[in-house]
Amino acid sequence: MTSAAGDTIRAAVLYGAADVRIEQVLLPPPASGEVQVRIAAALTCGTDVKVYRRGYHARMLQPPCRFGHEFAGEICAVGPDVGFWTVGDRVVAANSAPCGQCAWCRALRESLCDDLLFLNGAYAERINVPARIVRRNLVRAGPEVSLETLAMAEPLACVMHGLRRMRMAAGDLVAVLGCGPIGLMFVERCTAAGARVIALGRRAGRLAAAERMGAAAVIDIDSVHDAVAAVAYAAGRSAAVPVVVEAVGSPEAWELASRLIARGGELHLFGGCPTGAQFTVPAERLHYEELTIRGSFHHTPASFGEAAELLSSPSPTLASLVEARIGLDDLPAWMEAAAAGSVDAVKTAVLPQAC
Repeated sequence: MTSAAGDTIRAAVLYGAADVRIEQVLLPPPASGEVQVRIAAALTCGTDVKVYRRGYHARMLQPPCRFGHEFAGEICAVGPDVGFWTVGDRVVAANSAPCGQCAWCRALRESLCDDLLFLNGAYAERINVPARIVRRNLVRAGPEVSLETLAMAEPLACVMHGLRRMRMAAGDLVAVLGCGPIGLMFVERCTAAGARVIALGRRAGRLAAAERMGAAAVIDIDSVHDAVAAVAYAAGRSAAVPVVVEAVGSPEAWELASRLIARGGELHLFGGCPTGAQFTVPAERLHYEELTIRGSFHHTPASFGEAAELLSSPSPTLASLVEARIGLDDLPAWMEAAAAGSVDAVKTAVLPQAC
């Protein structure tokens, strides 16, 4: 239904912990500098599952609110003063954009922007993209590009940002802890850069995906008594590995990752832990073994552009991460199953136009 105030569309609305509903909501016309996108595919994400369990995200959303943040589609309306974009353009948008003015932005550390503008509402038929994101983080796709694959640009951008912060070269040995979408993207990108990767994770399907992404060895974390010894054995060396990527997001995983680092090595902490969580690393190791510990959060316009370009002509390995497809009405049941740990697909595409 259309009115002067906008259109009524179907969208997922998060009301609290384990409470997401598909409802009719009013979508206003795009404001100045905005574009409206008809969503072709929105992808499920581990962060969304965490938000579903908790019922909120302190940085990005507070219920009741629209839900989902990975999407691609086609521009169906443009607001005043847009200029560069037209109806019919196929696009992918990031879920945020930095302000470009604060000290962090001026230092080109935009992931730490004091005023990151976040966008949620991808699990819907359409979405208005704010003017700042249109200016900084909207990318046009060619007619031959799969929008379903291109919707992975946001998580891949986070991985590309993380890789920029890593000291890794061709021939290096890298351990990746976690075989969710982010961990698997790290496996694929590190392998593509010439590293030899050992992947640690759970579930046969996820471990098989790690092999598909190029892992030289995979370790089922539940089937070994000593993960550090298992990694050393897989590496063919008595010591641990020089570069470790943690992509799980729990203090226990952070501590395990810290035990995998070799002398002089680097631990890259990517998985976000709950607020207030802590982990320990022996001070003796940090000092005498000259360990480096790096955190990595979110993405930047540069890394988002890199990711979108890469996915515009993707290898079959990255495209294969989307393993299932559902309609918008199926999302609440999918979230319930994912929160219970009973979803095997690495990424699931929500296809709102297929309802």
